[in-house]
Amino acid sequence: MSTEKIITTEANDLPPLETLEMSEEVSSSGRVDINILLNRARKEKEKENLTNLVFVGLTLSLIFVVGLILSF
Repeated sequence: MSTEKIITTEANDLPPLETLEMSEEVSSSGRVDINILLNRARKEKEKENLTNLVFVGLTLSLIFVVGLILSF
């Protein structure tokens, strides 16, 4: 009896399982649309470019601030 209670309480603590639905990425034949994959790759590349641009901007601003401080 005590083991049954432990098992049921552990099962209740787990999040409910979600069923996977057919997404737009996979058609009914199991093939993947290349355009969706290319769009995903482009979005990831844009995120990487934005991240790189932010780091370059922060680096240049740091150099500028350090240059101002050292000039006085």
